[in-house]
Amino acid sequence: MTRGGEAAVFHALSEPTRLALLEHLSSGEHRVRDLVDHLGLAQSTVSKHLACLRDCGLVTVRSEGRASWFALADAEGLDALLRAAGRLADRAGSRPLAEHLAHDAQLAGRS
Repeated sequence: MTRGGEAAVFHALSEPTRLALLEHLSSGEHRVRDLVDHLGLAQSTVSKHLACLRDCGLVTVRSEGRASWFALADAEGLDALLRAAGRLADRAGSRPLAEHLAHDAQLAGRS
């Protein structure tokens, strides 16, 4: 994978909605409609996020009639990556995302 490909994967993982989709897909294949029902999001939102996950290779899609079924492309690899990220976050004493964003906004206001 190129550095650009790695950046695309980390970009995909930076969005909480995409992480929630990946979590649901960790239990097996789902249709867009299933994911919409599970997450309570608009179909267009789910489809947009699935397209991002597909484009960077984290999920696969197969057609069955009019339905598209999504699945994790590499469940073990993704699990290992997310566990490693969790360990790094714990070790760094990471603050919640909202706290980081508020701090960044405060700094931007001082400029």
